[in-house]
Amino acid sequence: MAGAVEIKTASPNVTRRNFDPTAVVPEPLPPVVAAANGEDAGVDKLDKKSREIVLGKNVHTTCFAVTEPEANDEFTGDKEAYMAGVLARYRKSLMERTKHHLGYPYNLDFDYGALAQLQHFSINNLGDPFIESNYGVHSRQFEVGVLDWFARLWEIEKNDYWGYITNCGTEGNLHGILVGREVFPDGILYASRESHYSVFKAARMYRMECVKVDTLISGEIDCADFRAKLLANKSKPAIINVNIGTTVKGAVDDLDLVIQTLEGCGFSRDRFYIHCDGALFGLMMPFVKRAPKVSFKKPIGSVSVSGHKFVGCPMPCGVQITRMEHVNALSSNVEYLASRDATIMGSRNGHAPIFLWYTLNRKGYNGFAKEVQKCLRNAHYLKDQLRAAGIGAMLNELSSTVVFERPRDEDFVRRWQLACEGNIAHVVVMPSVSIEKLDVFLNELVKNRSTWYQEKQPPCIAADIGKENCACPLHK
Repeated sequence: MAGAVEIKTASPNVTRRNFDPTAVVPEPLPPVVAAANGEDAGVDKLDKKSREIVLGKNVHTTCFAVTEPEANDEFTGDKEAYMAGVLARYRKSLMERTKHHLGYPYNLDFDYGALAQLQHFSINNLGDPFIESNYGVHSRQFEVGVLDWFARLWEIEKNDYWGYITNCGTEGNLHGILVGREVFPDGILYASRESHYSVFKAARMYRMECVKVDTLISGEIDCADFRAKLLANKSKPAIINVNIGTTVKGAVDDLDLVIQTLEGCGFSRDRFYIHCDGALFGLMMPFVKRAPKVSFKKPIGSVSVSGHKFVGCPMPCGVQITRMEHVNALSSNVEYLASRDATIMGSRNGHAPIFLWYTLNRKGYNGFAKEVQKCLRNAHYLKDQLRAAGIGAMLNELSSTVVFERPRDEDFVRRWQLACEGNIAHVVVMPSVSIEKLDVFLNELVKNRSTWYQEKQPPCIAADIGKENCACPLHK
């Protein structure tokens, strides 16, 4: 791979167990649109036989071994020099990989140099953010400030909400769905098939009955199928995961239509709980014109977003907010902490709230609005350029996620760190993705694609992105 840095482990004689990729059960791939003659349009026999989930390299072959210092190391400094060399090469590798990062929703445009002075402290926000514990090295004052900012964004009064800074977006979903289950212990969890995998992980963890709802070609929940499945289970309360931006296609579920469907099926507001998974677009949506509003003025129970995505926090984190009336079922007094706790984790990263507070103060609503508009403009540019090059592409109206045909070469996929599913891949256009970076990507893709399809036709991806967006010979 161009620019990759080869780093040898310190202990080459360590015996390593081989990783068996066949032990992982692959998910079924989406169907391919059939051509008029019954054959799979644009997909050759090699593709049909070999297209399986491609796992990454076994990290045990390249890991950095932990070795014991030599007896005279404190005099020779050999160990310090070795570690400094490893870190320097690793930093160079990070810089190279950051240059070719397009497939995952992380904003890499940030500068937190001013916060380096705080890295010498073990800051831990264990327990309830609103109640101090006996552990004094915390950042609750920053955490609650951040939570208040998001409460204003989602229109809920200070006295009516409870929330905390999570360790990642998945934890926000785990907490939101757990609150729903505590409110309705016999409730059924409904989630679209394109929901983040953490939603289905929550169902397994909590032993919840889970009903998967079909989606439209855009990736948005199909409320006709949702209605049918609600009517089939009218005797049990409904716990619904609403996607504010699906993982692969960036589709936004219509919250208002979901609520209308629930009420039209006879579910009163005391018989359903809605969790909104806004991992990426939960922070972008308020700044998109004509976008439906995510607001606690509507009958929703909780909202979560990731802090390391659009905001650009250098460590994984997130924000979870729910109604105060719901969280009491989870809370318990902890004498050891002299506090209460209703979180998923015990100890929580106390640095993350400070990083979020710092960015929110620097950018504010106006700063985020400008970045959202930039992302949407650049996403439209990428989609238009792909189509001009004869490559099928789709961009949902409220999204900065551009979906297109999966590159044929897995080395190209890894070079640009593209997220793939079945026959499609995507680029998530974030504030750190410039037009110049997109042009480099486009030029490489078009050049490589001309060699991939010298003797065959490009694949048909109409089943994934719609006939109107597909550029295969059948749908041009």
